[in-house]
Amino acid sequence: MTITATPPRPEAGALLRSWRERRQLSQLELALRADSSARHISFVENGRARPSQALLLRLADQLDVPVRERNSLLLAAGYAPLYPERPLDDPELRGLREAMERLLAAHEPYPALVVDGTYQVVAANRALGVLLAGVSEHLLAPPVNAMRLTLHPEGMAPRIRNLAQWRGHLLRQMERQLALVRSEPLRALYEEVSAYPVTDPGADDPTRPAPFALPLRVEHGGRVLSFLSTIATFNTPMDVTVSELAMETFLPADAPTAAYLQALDLDR
Repeated sequence: MTITATPPRPEAGALLRSWRERRQLSQLELALRADSSARHISFVENGRARPSQALLLRLADQLDVPVRERNSLLLAAGYAPLYPERPLDDPELRGLREAMERLLAAHEPYPALVVDGTYQVVAANRALGVLLAGVSEHLLAPPVNAMRLTLHPEGMAPRIRNLAQWRGHLLRQMERQLALVRSEPLRALYEEVSAYPVTDPGADDPTRPAPFALPLRVEHGGRVLSFLSTIATFNTPMDVTVSELAMETFLPADAPTAAYLQALDLDR
């Protein structure tokens, strides 16, 4: 019989040191922000002192540790996780789902969607179909991933007129996330989509300046639509699932795009 050893769980001190170094703070700076002392922070990081739950939460707050990782910190220190991770269809999250649906519907006729921490699409409005025209069916089979939809050669990529710029924007966005969170699924997704062959429609000037923000310029029905993207998250989430949700909305970047979308019949 083969016995597989269970890898040891990271100690709270080592995790705290890792987050402090990511945030480029000294022990003294962190101590001042968390109403502690540099000596005590040093003892905690070296495993010579066990932090209280209250101190752990203050440190996590000052280090902007993601909610999922706060649970890991608490477990490593011997405390029970504080933040639940309920599935989005949990009855207790009904109010959240209804609020998201109202927001998505209110954004029509402009596209909008909600993604989780690995860019799986959990909700979308009807106008998103404008962006998905021509996307291969296998990319639309659940679970649908927004990064795959956008960058896959059989997704939106062949129709994005400023693909090099938009692809660079999305990959940098994922790189910033990976610098802040430990997520193997997110890293695997990044490695996948960054390796896709880059299709180039060859129709847009890559040096074309944006007036105030980078637009997404995508072909649709023989015309080029131009969108500005915004992302919204929930303030002070108390649930792991909720903390990782993000709503992305696309606004028309020019008058022709706005007029075209406003003339669409989304009920057809």
